[in-house]
Amino acid sequence: MLDGEMVLDSTAVLLVWEVPNYPQYYIPIGDISDSVLRATSEIRRSPSRGDAHVFDVLGRKSIIQGGAWHHPDSPLTDIKDHVRFDWQTMDAWFEEDEEVYVHPRDPYTRIDVLDSSRHIRIEINGETVADSSNAKLLFETGLPTRYYLPKTDVRFDLLSATDKSTGCPYKGTARYWTVSAGGILHENVAWGYDTPLPESRGIEGRVAFYNEKVDIFVDGDLLERPTTQFS
Repeated sequence: MLDGEMVLDSTAVLLVWEVPNYPQYYIPIGDISDSVLRATSEIRRSPSRGDAHVFDVLGRKSIIQGGAWHHPDSPLTDIKDHVRFDWQTMDAWFEEDEEVYVHPRDPYTRIDVLDSSRHIRIEINGETVADSSNAKLLFETGLPTRYYLPKTDVRFDLLSATDKSTGCPYKGTARYWTVSAGGILHENVAWGYDTPLPESRGIEGRVAFYNEKVDIFVDGDLLERPTTQFS
């Protein structure tokens, strides 16, 4: 959707993994109105997908320069007749009748939220900042288990809200906190979702900490800090 209008609609979209973590939509050329794309002279080069011809995207009121591209001679034959739009070009994207946020959902990614009475303790620089036996464990494909704790079990006297926010197509929009512990400020190491998406509703109003950056004890055992893109 762009400028309040549906500008493309397709039941034959390809999911293409340009990077390992999530896919992008590639739209069949035949499913895109001629009035949406305006050719430019720009060429973008990709070692894996070949040269791309760049288009401006035309809405009812907007012109998004360089907002779409097409690889007509790609060595990846499946994408030759498809156009890739910059996600930010559109005001909104929909899968069936549900809006999709941030990037296309990965069909190989699963989210599960489970109740747990395990004793979870969060320690930063030797100082306990959270202690709970009422956690929600969130399992997300490719990431370590995240422990979402009730706010009443978190030492909010050590936390201060920041302006940072991030989006996730499976969980929604997260807000962040900086933690003051051991005489040091640990920026944006805690986060939570005030209004998560339906599949992650169980973590609503709770707080999680980066396993990669804090010490997490589960039933008294210190977990090894994982190495991820958030380390």
